[in-house]
Amino acid sequence: MPFALYLLALAVFAMGTSEFMLAGLVPDIAASVGVSVGTAGLLTSAFAVGMILGAPAMAALTRRWPARTTLLGCVVIFAACHVVAATAETFSVLFATRVVAAVANAGFLAVALSTATRLVAPSRKGRALAILLSGTTIAMVAGVPAGALLGTALGWRATFWAVAFLCVPAAIGILTGIRPQPRVTQDEANDGPSLAFELAQLRVPRLFTAMLLAALVNGGTFAAFTFLAPVVTGTAGLGQVWVPVALVLFGIGSFMGVSIAGRLSDQHPRTLLVVAAPLLLVGWLLLAVLAGHSESAQVLCRYFAGSGSRSRAS
Repeated sequence: MPFALYLLALAVFAMGTSEFMLAGLVPDIAASVGVSVGTAGLLTSAFAVGMILGAPAMAALTRRWPARTTLLGCVVIFAACHVVAATAETFSVLFATRVVAAVANAGFLAVALSTATRLVAPSRKGRALAILLSGTTIAMVAGVPAGALLGTALGWRATFWAVAFLCVPAAIGILTGIRPQPRVTQDEANDGPSLAFELAQLRVPRLFTAMLLAALVNGGTFAAFTFLAPVVTGTAGLGQVWVPVALVLFGIGSFMGVSIAGRLSDQHPRTLLVVAAPLLLVGWLLLAVLAGHSESAQVLCRYFAGSGSRSRAS
């Protein structure tokens, strides 16, 4: 696989750490800015809104831009949002930074996904996407638990600073690993499919069904993941030190799931969806019933993370 692909995965790691780190920081953020835990959980909703609005908007806006310029710009904006968040004193400022950071994240992924598939042969697209998405799962295994430990030791603001600094090597990697491409001219743009044509593809039933399934899987998984810390410390009755452990287990399951899906999705995408989606539903139900038992909660964190990752990757 091209080295540039791993550099893109590094940037995804930085963004994935930010996207999921609130699972271990929500109680501390709530106490710091004077809001309830439920209200602090809305920071995850803010990120989700930014992704929902930003993904199609950024995909349309940047479709003719040079890939390297777009990727670098998104990483810089993402880092700046975390600098502002690390110094924020009010919940409203935090909320705004999460929305803008999510839009930058969405723009980066929109370009990175297409860039990754162009770096490899058509028969290896599934594996290339798995490597790119592994940045997110490694963030769960290492980045998010490390952020939770850093937040416990130095406060939640230190975690936001760490993510901002993590974007620096990612930006350098984009500059050195992605070849510059000239901006598409108007004549070249006219030769490609129009934006109206691409939007019309959303009415294709198979594509719409796949996107709807992906949205439901991601929404359900992240809804549970957002409140993982309160589940571990409250419902399961474990100490704060167990929050990073639960995050690591979730990350290990995600990494295993996306790795398996990456190797199999090129040949058996339908089978993966048929198998992984029901397993994910069973995992959520078991977690709801058995979350009060500490051992079961830890095992199930890993279980439904793996099932969700296989569904998303396929």
